Amino acid sequence: MKLLNRKVLRSMAMVVVMTTLFAVPSFSAGLLKPKDSNLPDLEMKDHKVKVVVENGYAITQVEQVFFNPSDKYMEAIYSFPVPEGAAVSSFVMWINGKPITGEVLEKDEAKQVYETQKTNNKNAGLTSKDSYKTFNINVYPVLAGKETKIEIEYMQAIDIDTGIGRYVYPLEEGGVDEEAMAFWSTNDKVKGLFSFDMTVKSSYPIDNIRLPAHPEAEIRKEGEGWVIHIDNHMKKAATVGKADEALTINNNNKSSQNVQENVTREEADSAFRLDRDIVVYYRLSENLPGSLDLIAYKTRDAKRGTFMMTITPGIDLKPITDGQDWVFVLDASGSMQGKYATLAEGVCRSLKQMNPMDRFRIIVFNENAKELTPGYAAVTEENVKNYSDIVGGIQPNNCTNLYTGLDLGLKKADADRVTGIILVTDGVANVGITEQKKFIELIKKYDIRLFTFIMGNSSNMPLLKAMTDASGGTATCVSNDDDIIGKIMLAQSKVAYEALHGVVVNISGVKVGDITPQKIGSLYRGEQLVLFGHYFGSGQAEVTMKTKISGEEKIYKTQFNFPDADIMNPEIERLWAYASIEHIQREIDDFGETNDFKNSIIDLGKEYSLVTNYTSMVVVEEEEFTKLGIDRKNKQRTEIEKNARANRLTLKSTSSRVDTSNPMFSGSRPTVQGGAGAVDPVSVMIFSPLLYGLVPRKAKQRIKKDVFKK
Repeated sequence: MKLLNRKVLRSMAMVVVMTTLFAVPSFSAGLLKPKDSNLPDLEMKDHKVKVVVENGYAITQVEQVFFNPSDKYMEAIYSFPVPEGAAVSSFVMWINGKPITGEVLEKDEAKQVYETQKTNNKNAGLTSKDSYKTFNINVYPVLAGKETKIEIEYMQAIDIDTGIGRYVYPLEEGGVDEEAMAFWSTNDKVKGLFSFDMTVKSSYPIDNIRLPAHPEAEIRKEGEGWVIHIDNHMKKAATVGKADEALTINNNNKSSQNVQENVTREEADSAFRLDRDIVVYYRLSENLPGSLDLIAYKTRDAKRGTFMMTITPGIDLKPITDGQDWVFVLDASGSMQGKYATLAEGVCRSLKQMNPMDRFRIIVFNENAKELTPGYAAVTEENVKNYSDIVGGIQPNNCTNLYTGLDLGLKKADADRVTGIILVTDGVANVGITEQKKFIELIKKYDIRLFTFIMGNSSNMPLLKAMTDASGGTATCVSNDDDIIGKIMLAQSKVAYEALHGVVVNISGVKVGDITPQKIGSLYRGEQLVLFGHYFGSGQAEVTMKTKISGEEKIYKTQFNFPDADIMNPEIERLWAYASIEHIQREIDDFGETNDFKNSIIDLGKEYSLVTNYTSMVVVEEEEFTKLGIDRKNKQRTEIEKNARANRLTLKSTSSRVDTSNPMFSGSRPTVQGGAGAVDPVSVMIFSPLLYGLVPRKAKQRIKKDVFKK
């Protein structure tokens, strides 16, 4: 490696943003509450989830039944979190025993339709987006002493990172919206049946599937796919068993005051709580080749088709073996109450995994920021123990000045060493500088790479992703039920290897357009590149990927055919549209709203029936759609998608790889085997029985001090 290139690599900084939430039950993947707070809460009777993962994307259906115990009919509000990057494609209300699919209109128009129907005492529903946090649905009327049945559906692309696929069903709210928490925090119990059924199909063989927070899950291989099942009867049986065990301990040792399982039969028989995300990991087989996969949708007579292209590099990126610097920037504000203990445990374990040649700094912030270490500290047993105790002894309080913490963390970077900056926060800045533009300007002052690990279902993802884009890094959402130390170690593994910088992909031979993302930036070890776009006509195309590794230009190419017709994956159209909407929304967040940006999102939302910041989905009685002149575009699109999905499930998995005869890469894709140094961080994160499903330990005796006092 040339000296100049080594210096460039050594000047690379990494920021890992993990927005954290721990044990804060609230929205629970959708709750229906009376708009009139004087009326009793509705009961959640059933909550059924069905998920299908195949061809690089997932479809999630959530069916819920609520009961109104009041003797009055009412208007109710339904709110649910959706994973980052997921497109809400359908909302269904059962009216007079029949399912009615909603249609998308411009936001103000949809609200007017809903209010008019309500005034006329007709059945109606309205779905709108609450910024980056949740989707809210108004339902009218919820009849007295009756059940209300609703269904939502959303779809999302699934990335594979270092041979690991990950799916999250969100059941926790982020704990940062106090007004919402006060409204929603009382009803997260299922009185009847909760069930979660997931099918994972892959043309690439799957070796194993794990659920960190749900060891009771049934997992079995079925044909070419894997099937996962969870229900509340499993949980109840396990809880009853613990209650019986505790009772036996008490009977055998009546003087014992240290019963570990404080569980009663009454608790075991109570309603099942929806207060933990369901996180599913699946691991692909080792030694799979690098590849280019293509999923396309184009009807026979259409001039234009839509595609999803996934590039999985098979490149032997070399490890960087020199010592590294790590800067921990930790949120100690009041919103971290209940979360901070696990944050501290993750930092402690991460420090213990560092190499002797590494160095670290630790910064904490709430409304102010303070550095705990005197500059960079050496990785010694004494330093690790000392600063782990100090971090663990901090008591979170006051507001969140994210900017001042990040600003202090970015300073003092050594240009001759690889530097990783780990920022741990809930991502919601509420004092000091809060403008997104200012954060981007700050990031651009430094030669850094920002890797965001975003945790919490109401974290400020637009802000965190904007910083990621500005730095040329990547973003990964992290659930409370992921392994925190594993995520930090995964970030350490990313910066410990060479990367593909300045990636540019060119498609020739077939006309293409509307490609997203428009700017790729860098790819790091184990990452895939997913591109959406349109193509016109059909025939052979050449795909070229140009990049630089350690300053040396590399070119990878292949040829394959775009299909003249393929109707197996109609969902690709909505996935493309949502990716395009996200790009436009980031432009608005960065540079401000313009009529062109706004109208582009409205047009895409209405054409592809997607709820956005400017469009909403309205449900009315079937005959009312006709009276109002509202086309049933979403009903038709949803039926096409469901028919295609049912057809796919009856067929064998077919490979979407298109570069088999002319491979784009000569090597194998990286896997969880062979991580950097003595520890394989990805294996530790996903498959270590000691760390998998890490939960906070009970409080230890620690140094209790307020580091912000002068």
